[in-house]
Amino acid sequence: MRFSRIIEEYLKNSTLHGARFIVDKDASWIERIFWVICLVASWYASWLLIKASLSAFENNAISFVVESSFRDWNTNFPAIIVCESKNMDRIQEVAEQLWGADHDFTLEEVLSEIAFFRGESYHTVHECSGEEVTASCFYSNFSYYAELVRSSCADSISNCEWNNKPFECCKYFHRMETELGICYAINSMQAGKPKMPKLNMYSNRDSGPGALKMELHTEATVFILGTEEVPTLVTPKTDFLVVGPYISFVRYISKRDIENDEEIRQTSVHQRNCRFADENILDVHKFYSYSACTVQCRKDRQMELCNCSSHLSPNSPDWQLCNMEGLECLNRNYEDLSVIIAKWSKLRGRKGLVCDCLPSCTEVDITTVYDSKENMAGSQNAISRIEVGLIELPTERYKRNLVRGKLDLVVSIGGTTGLFVGASLLSFVEIFYYITIRPYTTYINEKRRLKRLIIPKRFQ
Repeated sequence: MRFSRIIEEYLKNSTLHGARFIVDKDASWIERIFWVICLVASWYASWLLIKASLSAFENNAISFVVESSFRDWNTNFPAIIVCESKNMDRIQEVAEQLWGADHDFTLEEVLSEIAFFRGESYHTVHECSGEEVTASCFYSNFSYYAELVRSSCADSISNCEWNNKPFECCKYFHRMETELGICYAINSMQAGKPKMPKLNMYSNRDSGPGALKMELHTEATVFILGTEEVPTLVTPKTDFLVVGPYISFVRYISKRDIENDEEIRQTSVHQRNCRFADENILDVHKFYSYSACTVQCRKDRQMELCNCSSHLSPNSPDWQLCNMEGLECLNRNYEDLSVIIAKWSKLRGRKGLVCDCLPSCTEVDITTVYDSKENMAGSQNAISRIEVGLIELPTERYKRNLVRGKLDLVVSIGGTTGLFVGASLLSFVEIFYYITIRPYTTYINEKRRLKRLIIPKRFQ
């Protein structure tokens, strides 16, 4: 009975429209039913609109537009990453250091597979495991042997130019650990340390389209990626050049960036369906990107299947790296680890890696416009010349805008409740007040009144 009196008192004094007519003693039962129906309908309509607002806030808070106000843009050049892919001279030299001049030449194939590991290791498993094992095989510490073979920056890159201005190559090409081994990258967030020097590689109306030139002294793969991206085993062929000696390579590209509104940071990862580079959840690289996430995905799957990861896995402790037994396991599961497939493909029995990776919020669209390859007639040195440049300054870019922020959600919910039930924030405070504070104050006042009635004045 006491609770019913609290409800009755609340409805009598409530600021919610129509509530007082339900408990009005002068109202007929028809009037009360009418107001109950009106209130239920209003609350239901209010709930439907609030639900729609919440759904729009969660799933449609972001819009994409194309901007073309390009006159004042500063366009950052892509990251250029050089990864050595083959060096038989160096392999022969290291093999002679390890096993002498009269070594078994199959060991050079083993050393090549270890140094330039791409997921398969046929010669290594065939020669160094099983019953007939080649003498002098090594069975662990593969990352050490890989580093012995891989060339240094100074031995790989020389004669660098940015917009026809020479610069010191290895001052700006920084060491970068990748799942392809040690690479050297310029203008990459993932390479080097924070305080290492960075070359200004922005292009604008004053500088014109930027172009990078260099000479390579080894067979290599040159990746052209966004500044937060990394080379992987499955990088699309359109994103790299395979270069060899005595050949000049020229590639001109167009580039479209994604710009983000400042308020985008206020939204959740689920709402914008992407991650910023500093929202990193990975172990293998310092900053988040889609490609870095696939590297983490592959490493996690390797650990799951073989209880170890590839000896070239970036930024991994020694205890996680595979020995010979683990390398055999990786070789057996090559098809499951080398290709990334969609989840529905896995359900149909296709072999491959399913990675739940979001794109980067700042990823770029790089398109090859012009490609050429020419022989360097008369060159006496086994080098290749590389030129990568912007074909023109961008005239368009994508922009991610916030169309439904937290303030918009509050305004929408407040407007809906005000329109349908006449409620405000204080209307809901009243509910708390009548359930908690009001009964307590009523009890205290009643106790004082009874005390005055029972105790005579002269004893008070």
